[in-house]
Amino acid sequence: MEALIEILKIILPAGVVFAAAFLLVQRFLRNEEQRRDYELKRQSQSSITPLKIQAYERLVIFLERIHPNIVVVRVNKHGMNAHTLHQELIKAIKTEYEHNLAQQIYVSHNAWELIKNGKEEVIKLINISATKVSPDASSNELAMMILNITSNLDKKLPSEMALEFIKKEIAQIF
Repeated sequence: MEALIEILKIILPAGVVFAAAFLLVQRFLRNEEQRRDYELKRQSQSSITPLKIQAYERLVIFLERIHPNIVVVRVNKHGMNAHTLHQELIKAIKTEYEHNLAQQIYVSHNAWELIKNGKEEVIKLINISATKVSPDASSNELAMMILNITSNLDKKLPSEMALEFIKKEIAQIF
């Protein structure tokens, strides 16, 4: 029995020391892992942040370029008829959109949905304007129809609302 007590006198303190050392090492390793995770996140943020800013900039440019007042002036060329202008406007908007598709990975889902909706509504406005003008009419007639419909809208265009949303979102991030 005395031998058992002597063994316990040795094993019990050694067990307590081992348990304490084990817990300390485990806590140290956990803290080290958290520190590494934090460093990785910080490093990835420093490389992603410029890309996010660039994406927002490109989407702002996209929304500005597809605004009916801007796209009509940019695309309308002397000698075009209304049908050709209509096709060129739709083509220009779709090309701009396709050029900026990859930017959606850097913006929120809501922002991207507003951008898509803005593009579709501008196309719809152009299509409606095209139905009110003869296809053989001058491109200036279609341009004037688009500009008149845009100026007579009671509310903001969806592309303008998307632009405001993007500005608010980028302000929240930075």
